[in-house]
Parts: sequence; C-alpha cells; structure tokens
Amino acid sequence: QVQLVESGGGLVQPGGSLRLSCATSISGFRLYTMGWYRQAPGKQRELVARIRSGTTTYYADSVKGRFTISRDNAKNTVALQMNSLKPEDTAVYYCNADGTGWSGGNFWGQGTQVTVSP
Repeated sequence: QVQLVESGGGLVQPGGSLRLSCATSISGFRLYTMGWYRQAPGKQRELVARIRSGTTTYYADSVKGRFTISRDNAKNTVALQMNSLKPEDTAVYYCNADGTGWSGGNFWGQGTQVTVSP
C-alpha cells in the first residue's frame, strides 16, 4: 500500500520559515513527478510547486522566489522549503506523487496544516 506522509507544518509568524517533508513508500519513486499542493478554507486545491523525475521544477507565481522544492531519490522523500511566509500562505499542504504519464498511478498524502499569523 502506497503511503505519503507529510510533516513539518505548524504555526509561524509572517516573514518566518517552515520546511515541509513528505516521506513515501512508493516503489519507483524516482520516476514520479512529485508536487506540493495547498487548499485554503473555501478555496480549491492549487498546485504550489512540482519537481519532475530529474530536477525540472515549477512554481506557482505566488510562491516564486520564496519556496523551494527538492527531492531525495535515495530516501524517497520530497521537501518544500518555505521562506518569507505570508498570511495568504495559510492552508493545508498536500504531497502528491504523479505517475499517470506512465500508468504509475496518482497518490496523495493526508495533508499538513500551515498557519501564518502574527
């Protein structure tokens, strides 16, 4: 059974930093595009950052220059370093593993809450 487990969320003041981590049990992890999504109350889930099986990355405009996604294929983990956090970054953050391009399936973690507040 595939598991994605996020950690690292919490309460932080504006301007602060958090580092989210996602540990996975995915076989063939290196082949998956890994992503971080977030969902704020009353809003749709949105893509925050994504990293392909190599090192190609994508960031939403709202987080460019502040967030950095990285992966460790040896440890089957993906991380999201979040700096200069703003109140509008408050959301539940979800880890995603996307292997649909080669029939590897699509998997989600349970989410971790990030709250940015004075």
